[in-house]
Amino acid sequence: MQYSQYISGEFRQGSSEINYEVINPATAEILGTLQFTSAQDIADAIQSAHQAFKVWRKTTAYDRSVKIRQIAKLMYERTDDLAQQISLELGKPLVEAKKEVQTAAEMFEWASEEARRIYGKTIAPRTANIKQTVVYEPVGVVAAFSGWNAPAITPARKISAALAAGCSIVIKPSEETAGIALKIAQIIDELDFPQGLVNMVFGNPEEISNILCESPEISMITFTGATSIGQSLAAKASKHLKKLTLELGGHAPVIICEDVDVEKVAKAAVAAKFRNAGQVCTSPTRFLIQQSIFNKFSEKFTNYARQIKVGSPFDGSTQMGPLKNLRRLHAIDSLVQNARALGAEITAGGSKFENLSECYYAPTVIVQPPFEAQVNHIEPFGPIAILKSFNDLDDALEEANRLPFGLASYAFTNNFSYIERISNEIESGVISINDWQASLPETPFGGVKDSGLGTEGGAEGIHEFLKIKTLRIAS
Repeated sequence: MQYSQYISGEFRQGSSEINYEVINPATAEILGTLQFTSAQDIADAIQSAHQAFKVWRKTTAYDRSVKIRQIAKLMYERTDDLAQQISLELGKPLVEAKKEVQTAAEMFEWASEEARRIYGKTIAPRTANIKQTVVYEPVGVVAAFSGWNAPAITPARKISAALAAGCSIVIKPSEETAGIALKIAQIIDELDFPQGLVNMVFGNPEEISNILCESPEISMITFTGATSIGQSLAAKASKHLKKLTLELGGHAPVIICEDVDVEKVAKAAVAAKFRNAGQVCTSPTRFLIQQSIFNKFSEKFTNYARQIKVGSPFDGSTQMGPLKNLRRLHAIDSLVQNARALGAEITAGGSKFENLSECYYAPTVIVQPPFEAQVNHIEPFGPIAILKSFNDLDDALEEANRLPFGLASYAFTNNFSYIERISNEIESGVISINDWQASLPETPFGGVKDSGLGTEGGAEGIHEFLKIKTLRIAS
């Protein structure tokens, strides 16, 4: 496809002299070249969004709802084309890619419904002849940043919520998966939205973030990505007192108690762990298994992990594709080699596939890594599962809360008292018990501690893009 910037309703080449090659990780094929944006391009995008906001904020909630729903409709109709682009750029198996497109379309569908449900309230006055109301208004022009691991869902979540709230947006999706973001932009471009309401820029992340954070026309920053980058963005945004939402990294614990169906949970756990090759911020990673079932669970989990079909994303039998890039592969292999050197048992995987392209790494299971192993402390963000035992629930809860992350957590038990304790005591933005789903368009999603700030998804996610105004009117 043709890679470009999308600024002021126009697909155009960036005016920087830097060119970026978008790579298919499954084959190392160059899919296309993207010319980076310049400071002037970004300034044009900001100004365009600023002008569009003046129009869009006055558009009725009903009309916003109707227009946003049209985006969802076209995404549903073009599922196959959009999914193919995801598989080409990310290496995600085509079946998974189609599910991602469906969820991304649901983001727009949900936001279109919520656009009509942004309610204010009336507050009883202290004195007669005073009317006190609270109204919600769009925050303004939004600057958004999204990563490559959910290249349709994350831009869709940010764009849909911003538009529903009445905001315009300048978004920098990942250059590594630029094509799927641009296909969403193409859909928006076909519809009757104000010119410049949505702008997409691609280029040097630091340069773009500096310009957007410093611009007085930008009212809000929303970012999904690594914790370290989020912390840097937070410092820039706070300097200019901009509203901020951050969805950052995790290292999700999974507490598995002795009363579960071991076979059933182990099989489902493997499917959840190695989805998108583990390149998911909510990916279950630290499996904490009660001692009485540890050996049985480890054996079942390892056997299912070894059976995963790794291969081309376009092969219907493939269950796991490649890692997105060699950076991830080297990071994963470093964690594995560190654990191996410290004496941890690697019961599955532990190396790259020699008969596939460079970015393929085997589904890996590390059993009882010693505490000092890096994988216990660093989010793998790849196809690594850590299996550790615990004796009683206190030990499991302590380990689950040990790290400075709290994005998603999971637990499997039929013990009601355990469910109550886990629900109340795990420090996490999302806790999923006896289920692997961490995020849906209609549910709020966000982390605590170093895993984020604010919320995306659900009615709460729309409210992140709104500001509160109190009105007192005397008659």
